[in-house]
Amino acid sequence: MKNPSVVLPLFSTIQPNDIVAQVKAFIANANKIISEICNTPTPSWNTVLQPLEDLSAKEAILWGPIRHLNNVASTPELRAAYNEAISLWTDYHSAIGQNADLYQIIVQIKESPAFEALNNAQKTVITHALRDFYLSGVALSADKKEFFRDISEQLAALCSKFSANVLDATNAYTRAIHDEEELSGLPTWLIEETKGKEQEFPVLTLAAPIYSAVMQFSDHRPLREDMYVAYVTRASDVGPFAKQWDNGLIMKKILKLRNELAKLLSFENYATLSLATKMAPSTVEVLSFLNALAEKALPIAKKEMLELKKFAKQDSGLSALQPWDIAYYSEKLRQNKYAYSSEALRAYFPLPKVLIGLFELLEKLFSIQFLPQDKFDRWHEDALLYSLHNKEGHLQGHLYLDLYARPGKQQGAWADECTPRYRDARGVLHLPITFVACNFSRPGNNTPALLTHNDVMTLFHEFGHALHYLLTEIDEPSVAGTNGVAWDAVEFPSQLMENWCWSEEVLTSLSGHYQTGETLPNDLYQKLLASKYYHCGLDLSRQLEFSLFDFNIHLQYNAKNPKWIQSTLDTLRSQVAVSPSPSYHRFQNSFTHIFDGGYDAGYYSYKWAEVLSADAFQRFEQEGLYNTALGQEFKDKILSRGGSEDAMDLFVSFMGRKPQIDALLVSLGIKD
Repeated sequence: MKNPSVVLPLFSTIQPNDIVAQVKAFIANANKIISEICNTPTPSWNTVLQPLEDLSAKEAILWGPIRHLNNVASTPELRAAYNEAISLWTDYHSAIGQNADLYQIIVQIKESPAFEALNNAQKTVITHALRDFYLSGVALSADKKEFFRDISEQLAALCSKFSANVLDATNAYTRAIHDEEELSGLPTWLIEETKGKEQEFPVLTLAAPIYSAVMQFSDHRPLREDMYVAYVTRASDVGPFAKQWDNGLIMKKILKLRNELAKLLSFENYATLSLATKMAPSTVEVLSFLNALAEKALPIAKKEMLELKKFAKQDSGLSALQPWDIAYYSEKLRQNKYAYSSEALRAYFPLPKVLIGLFELLEKLFSIQFLPQDKFDRWHEDALLYSLHNKEGHLQGHLYLDLYARPGKQQGAWADECTPRYRDARGVLHLPITFVACNFSRPGNNTPALLTHNDVMTLFHEFGHALHYLLTEIDEPSVAGTNGVAWDAVEFPSQLMENWCWSEEVLTSLSGHYQTGETLPNDLYQKLLASKYYHCGLDLSRQLEFSLFDFNIHLQYNAKNPKWIQSTLDTLRSQVAVSPSPSYHRFQNSFTHIFDGGYDAGYYSYKWAEVLSADAFQRFEQEGLYNTALGQEFKDKILSRGGSEDAMDLFVSFMGRKPQIDALLVSLGIKD
């Protein structure tokens, strides 16, 4: 067996001026290879699918680092090159998906006796390929194929523009603080971070950790309102930057084109089309699932909102609770009920200590070890690199971390593939490389980066995705890691990992006060645990609002009503939301998850996968949170299998039965 191949990206060599030429050269060579495949006299795995898998892997190796740079270090030059390349990729993939000769060759392999001799992963590659050919329009007439490709290219450009507008609108806002009164309540770390090295006064931005902290802790109500308005009107027709980066028309075009795409493929709507690659069997079942959760969440959410309004009136004489008051009074009420502040927890979770504790947990659960690497090519000084090794010490892959917020970086948190695991035609195994990116607050002048408990959960969540990428044992890249996994099952490992963030034993190992080194005190842990379900109804109703909005605008496209996107949202809010939303609220204009994040008609996946994760975590609760044998079983039956087998079959192999929703209701705090 040949030694595994490890080639880390050279980010410093990626120049915007070279990107388009590199993509064109790759595509030209790939088209030549595909032409040769289509003329092979002996169609088989080795002559058809293996070279196609190799092409897929090499594409990821070229494009993964470029896509990553566009997400974490965006510049106008890089963005322009990226968008031009996206158009080339879209056309390339559309051409492959509509290549009738290639399709017929793979059909021939599927129908041959040799198919049964292939392993499960290879069979799945072929099955998925035939499905994807259909979804790419291979059965369409020539003129409709051209229309399909044109729509796909337009969609790629529009989705990329959507994200760029959100990033630009987010970066455009700054709020200088000159008045001491406006500093009241703001955490010390935030003031230090926003002052910078040469500024005498803080300059606030809409970066996630800064915005969240202001909304939660600022005693100055006009400041909260000002930042709230700027945040909820990003990339829209209203607000401080009205119409400069407006995504309103872009959203309409995206939804129109998606609907046309679905109709071309004979689907009733885009939501139905999206389920072709998901676990959920029908749109009816998705809506039934979401509406059933809403029915249980809404009464609780209404009680929680009523309690919050009463508290705000008692505490400050506030007669009308406004949207910019909710996070602030929610935090004050938490402190009142549970006698702790979320900021008090932050001191116990310095990022370096959290990473050590997380790595120790993963070592115990999965018999793996992450080792820091110093010498590697960075895209930014924030970047970290770890090599992953199994219990025998053999290298399994690499993990890049980029954890702090900064200008030019997309908001939110995510994990992404840099290089898939794959075995090429020569038999050489290429190891996976993965990115994890977050937007935590930066280290202060005299303090390390300090995480909230929610930040800790975010980190665990993204590591769940990373483990799915890194621990795969599948050699076919299109079904290795998260590739080929039903989209509404992709969140299963990530949601599962969040559960360990509530264990006292785990939190003790993660914590260490940044000044004293003291681990999280038991009394503070008990207060945290007591607040686990605090505002569970409000949180769930908000997530359901997002999920139902996403699914309904893709299910019920309405070209006749120019304001149907907003009216759909307004209707849903009247049904499932209890928090007030002003008329200028345009959250949909920055909803990148569904307009450029792959969650289109699939945002429900978070809750769908949480059924799986909550149910599976019960086994760990019963058999041991550090149970190595159970961790190994989860790795063997879920993480290592990637998309090589049906997601439900893998779940059943681990649990011995199909998932049950009761565990989710308990985990959400809506069932005793």
